[in-house]
Amino acid sequence: MVFDAHSDLLYDVTRRRLLGERRVLEHHHLDRLRRGGVEGLVLAVWASGPRETFWKDTAWKDPASNLGRTHQIFACARADLAECPQIRPVHTAAEAEAARAAGQIYAFLAVEGMAAIGGNPAGVDWYYGQGARLGMLTWNETNALAAGAGGDLQAGLTEAGRRAVRRMGELGMVVDVSHLNDGGFWDVMDLAAGPVIASHSNCRALCDVRRNLSDDQLRRIRDTGGVVGLNAFHGFVHAEPRQQTARTLALHAVHMAEVMGVEHVGCGFDFCEFMGPGNEGAEGLESAAHIRNLFYWLEKLGMNRQELEMVARGNFLRVLAGPDLPPQ
Repeated sequence: MVFDAHSDLLYDVTRRRLLGERRVLEHHHLDRLRRGGVEGLVLAVWASGPRETFWKDTAWKDPASNLGRTHQIFACARADLAECPQIRPVHTAAEAEAARAAGQIYAFLAVEGMAAIGGNPAGVDWYYGQGARLGMLTWNETNALAAGAGGDLQAGLTEAGRRAVRRMGELGMVVDVSHLNDGGFWDVMDLAAGPVIASHSNCRALCDVRRNLSDDQLRRIRDTGGVVGLNAFHGFVHAEPRQQTARTLALHAVHMAEVMGVEHVGCGFDFCEFMGPGNEGAEGLESAAHIRNLFYWLEKLGMNRQELEMVARGNFLRVLAGPDLPPQ
């Protein structure tokens, strides 16, 4: 069974529900999750600008307001999860284990970019109150807290961003550095109170793009006790299209294990085939239904049963079992 530390399914849920559909997870995604052996996942709340191509046809009630869009995504998430008893929203590792024992898929909520709160770090408390237990300061944009991977590579966190990271630590909210630029990454490492994760990032040594991590960054995440999630998006797997395969992603896992230890490698597949052409996963990892192909190649490349289980679920669940705070 597999834990996917980064899923963009709430994008599809929100777009479809705002157009009048219901039971989106159950009707469009549950079967693929089951076929891929997904026991749990992190559902990301992502509300980047309305002019982003991804969101261009979305029926927002207030498209100009990032905060308004974020409210709508949380509302759509709550409504759709309420209509899908096969998936249980959870806040703690203990709740996740209870859901798994009951035969349900468990789902944590995360924030993918905190532009909605402007420069007010108290907004972290609002996200926490909405149920989010993991968070990224940015998507690819630059906001009042930090610069994303699409911005100035060396810019550090703003003072508001520093306060936000400290507040996340006080709440027991896991800090996620996927999408953060390099300067912000190192600032987070100086501030973080617990394990830091990169939920969906690969290795620059194998695919040199900003969204991937250098070996020094991998080692620093290791030093916090954190985990890096393998990302199936084709453009982060290899520069050459013919090498954008499940096997190549498995090679990223092998490299991570060599650099920081297999106990710091996990899965954060970032499947987004439902966003349209250009958003495909690597060959053999076209959707959640194909996850088992990665583990076929990991075994072929020499990982034993214990190591496969650690990568599949154990490592990320260890981090999430940290300070098991009660739900709010």
